[in-house]
Amino acid sequence: SGVVCLLRPLLLDVVPSIRQTTALALGRLADYDVDLAEAVVKAGILPQLICALPEENRYYKRTAAFVLRAIAKHSPQLAQAIVQCGALEMLVICLEDFDPGVKEGASWAFGYIARHNPELSQAVVDAGAVPLLVLCIQEPEIALKRIAASTLSDISKHSPELAQTVVDAGAIAHLAQMIPNPDAKLKRQVLSALSQIAKHSVDLAELVVEAEIFPVVLTCLKDSDEYVKKNGATLIREIAKHTPELSQLIVNSGGVAAVIDCIGSCRGTVRLPGIMTLGYVAAHSENLSMAVIVSKGIPPLCVCLIEEHEDHIKAAAAWALGQIGRHTAEHARHVAVANVLPTLLDIYVDTRSSEDLKMKATLKNILQKCTYLPALEPLLHEAPPNIMKHIIGQFSKVLPHDSKARRLFVTTGGLKKVQEIKAEPGSLLQEYINTINNCYPEEIVR
Repeated sequence: SGVVCLLRPLLLDVVPSIRQTTALALGRLADYDVDLAEAVVKAGILPQLICALPEENRYYKRTAAFVLRAIAKHSPQLAQAIVQCGALEMLVICLEDFDPGVKEGASWAFGYIARHNPELSQAVVDAGAVPLLVLCIQEPEIALKRIAASTLSDISKHSPELAQTVVDAGAIAHLAQMIPNPDAKLKRQVLSALSQIAKHSVDLAELVVEAEIFPVVLTCLKDSDEYVKKNGATLIREIAKHTPELSQLIVNSGGVAAVIDCIGSCRGTVRLPGIMTLGYVAAHSENLSMAVIVSKGIPPLCVCLIEEHEDHIKAAAAWALGQIGRHTAEHARHVAVANVLPTLLDIYVDTRSSEDLKMKATLKNILQKCTYLPALEPLLHEAPPNIMKHIIGQFSKVLPHDSKARRLFVTTGGLKKVQEIKAEPGSLLQEYINTINNCYPEEIVR
């Protein structure tokens, strides 16, 4: 009906309330879908909307920021159109306004622009928004704190350089101080911002840790809000992944036990960062892997394999168990004793499992170290050929040196099963079988 073009001249009306109501109408239209947002941009409304922004009253400024945010959210192209019309300079002026609502609107618009890609995020940085956003998180209004923290998170996420800009503006100390805040929505954004900073490099992760987030961040893992739990675990994961030293610091502060409790107390994607944390910690070294085992980290990971329906969560649990069990025979035994190997095998042979899940569930990491034969023997009767090779390989290592294991291998039908395996002459599998058969008198093998 040509409404957008009819609204355009009303933005220049002499009556302030008409200008403001017109902007609100445009914002709601643009917010609705991408086509309407594009129509607003094509109608040449943006320059009119912002031309007199510094002189307008606070209500108009809030509404103008809402229009910019509503357009920017849909796509990088629309966000770029806002940058090109010079709106960022006007939004910076709004960030300096005395009215908290105007600051909030401007922060929100910056967040929607920055979240799309590194180039747009850099444009926000170049406009000088970051120091003002850091001032906003120090304001008393909780809503303003939330939006400013969220926008800092959106700026930091793209690259180490952008995260460094946020760090250089002094954001970490102020964000860290807000972790104990009782407001759940603020905590979510604060934890997210610190995660986005810590994820990029060892140096940035160390700066976050130096702000004394431990042990206070561990209380977030017990929070009643699921997103606070998830973001808290994500922050710990982003720190743990970098170095053994950072993982050791998490262990020393009681972090592993807290993460394990968290995995046990929630379901679905909330569990995912906690599962990944245990995998990263365990991957670094034998001692750190043993710390996960001693803290009883294996049973909850086994539960995730059984309870969860999403393949990517199961894959993460299988991967974490592989990291725990891959170091030594002792580590592998702890995983095997938890009776997780048959579950992993079922997942591997299940035709509905995704390729990624099958890859993580191959047991290879654990099987290459596992010498605990009672856990391996049941697998002999159902494992596919590529996994069978690893299992037979482990038996060929242990049986020549263990007379008790040799007796059990006969009485439980293991030796009989080995005779049924068809191996290529001269193959590695055939070598393993020959090694096992050589442990017994010929008549027993026959």
